[in-house]
Amino acid sequence: MNERRYRLLRTTAMVLVAAWIGWSLYDGFWRGGDDPMEDTLGAAERYFEDGAYEKALSHYDRMLTRSPAHLFALRGRARTLLMLGHHQKALRAFDEAIARAPEFANTWANRGILHDRMGRHEQALSDYEQALRLEPAIADGPHWLIRFLRLQAEPPPTIAHRARYLRAQLALPRALRLLRNPEEDGKQRPYKR
Repeated sequence: MNERRYRLLRTTAMVLVAAWIGWSLYDGFWRGGDDPMEDTLGAAERYFEDGAYEKALSHYDRMLTRSPAHLFALRGRARTLLMLGHHQKALRAFDEAIARAPEFANTWANRGILHDRMGRHEQALSDYEQALRLEPAIADGPHWLIRFLRLQAEPPPTIAHRARYLRAQLALPRALRLLRNPEEDGKQRPYKR
């Protein structure tokens, strides 16, 4: 290889590397995300994780006012309503989210948790089983890193545990069933997004 060709290749490589670094900086810092509601969504999810459900709900509602088709905001609103105990509103929101994206297992799991808290155990079992059919990995529950960030030493009960328990209890005669266990039921958290 002669000196001229070597300099051309070296210059081309340096220009390509500089262009790649420039694009990475532009894409990561200066160009906004594809979702104009990304900051509001992030704030809403942080409020949800911190247990500030009223603030989270106001952020999700603001997002849905500006962008009614925002599916993440709808799912977040439904989870927040569940945690606030507004069961009928949460049910309508989960139903709408499932109608828009029926293949998303977490929404089925969350609606199952809602049905469970409402005392509709057969419907809860049906939703849990649908979630497990759509995404078998959901049976594992939250990843260890998520549990670490939430300061949960013990893994919370998963929908697989709850489905197994409900199936066994529903097989018993009605008088022998124990479908509610407030201490255990309260440990079950909704699944994100």
